[in-house]
Amino acid sequence: MTFGALRVTLGAGFAAAFALSATAQDLATVAGAPADAFPKPDRPVADIVSPIWHSENERDAAGEPQQLVSLLGVKPGMTVGDIGAGSGYYVVRLSPIVGPNGRVIAEDVAPDYLQGLRQRVDTLGLRNVEIVRGEAHDPKLPAHALDLAILVHMYHEIAQPFALLYNLVPAFNPGARIGIVDTFAATQSHGTPPALLRCELHAVGYRELSFNRLTGSDAYLAIFAPPSVAGRPRPDTIVTCKAS
Repeated sequence: MTFGALRVTLGAGFAAAFALSATAQDLATVAGAPADAFPKPDRPVADIVSPIWHSENERDAAGEPQQLVSLLGVKPGMTVGDIGAGSGYYVVRLSPIVGPNGRVIAEDVAPDYLQGLRQRVDTLGLRNVEIVRGEAHDPKLPAHALDLAILVHMYHEIAQPFALLYNLVPAFNPGARIGIVDTFAATQSHGTPPALLRCELHAVGYRELSFNRLTGSDAYLAIFAPPSVAGRPRPDTIVTCKAS
């Protein structure tokens, strides 16, 4: 599918979403392994300074969502977890694409962001969106829920990446993938060097499938396959990665 066709799909679905009438749902979830079972990252963790890294118009102009949808193969009927959903930029764009038989599970750790997101979803009537309040070490998603997880411009803000990645695994369906968008910058500068990202994902058993430079911005999309629940390393055997 071309980016032009994707723009039509995004635009038509987004317009149709306004016609829906419902409210955002909050999911009941189960806690994972505790934070103190895991090592902390051996690199700076960026502050959560804003739920939006650029204005939504700027992001649209860069073509980021069209590229993400195409590269990750987002389709109707899928369940997508938006980890660190923030203001809901991707939530409102993915909701009409996955359609009435799909779901978007929007997760964040900041109550203020979730409150604003809930209001936005309710205003638009996006009835296939569910809201989850997670923690820095645990997204607290339901088991066997996700066909895809996305972490967009927020990986560098995760204070407990090894714990979060470990506790995310039970939420995946067989064949699921995780897509991480970040910039080519140090974590303290609100980016993640690709080598560091690969090291931290591999430390928890994730396998890299592809690495894609995104056009229109200094960003990339790295796609990984998660390990099975049984295939995860024990928390006490995970080795931290040093930023170069």
